[in-house]
Amino acid sequence: MGTAVGFDLDMTLIDPRPGMVAVMNALGEEAGLPLDGEHFAANLGPPLDMVLRDFGAPEDRIGALVDRFRQLYPEIVIPETVALPGAHEALAAVHEAGGRTVVVTGKYGPNAALHVKALGLAVDVLVGELWSDGKAVALREHGATIYAGDHLGDVRGALAAGAVPVGVTTGPCSRAELLEAGAEVVFESLAEFPAWLSRQPLSGAREPVR
Repeated sequence: MGTAVGFDLDMTLIDPRPGMVAVMNALGEEAGLPLDGEHFAANLGPPLDMVLRDFGAPEDRIGALVDRFRQLYPEIVIPETVALPGAHEALAAVHEAGGRTVVVTGKYGPNAALHVKALGLAVDVLVGELWSDGKAVALREHGATIYAGDHLGDVRGALAAGAVPVGVTTGPCSRAELLEAGAEVVFESLAEFPAWLSRQPLSGAREPVR
């Protein structure tokens, strides 16, 4: 199967923030709930049901709200999303090194796939709806020995999988926070990733953190 390199999606490969503000505010207006799109977009990462609970949405409405968010998402978010600096180049660098690209994201898989298609991202494997340590399942399954992400949960997922954790500060977490969580290296964006990857052997996953 060869060796794979994993990437998070939101705020690692893509910037969906304008659309995320709009879709969460639209959902809140429709549902009559105080959902804060600006706060949501500034803190992307955690699963949607967790976000809605934090906003105070009633537990018995969470399932329907998640479903409606996913329905609204393609029309509102996909057109407003752009690739982050270095995203295409980072994916290309993996292929040039003989590896496969694996995106593991907390986002709903079908909507994540729409982003990949719309932006022409060279992704070999896409796995959705996994968060933090839970990402390790897909990373191990697909042989990822490196995982790049912008969130502390991404670092935890990489460590749990025995993959090298690479941080980028394009999301809500600072360089210091990512390093403290266990990132081996932290970049301002994926634009720095290809040069770093060229110095790494794409083999030999380390032991997972227990």
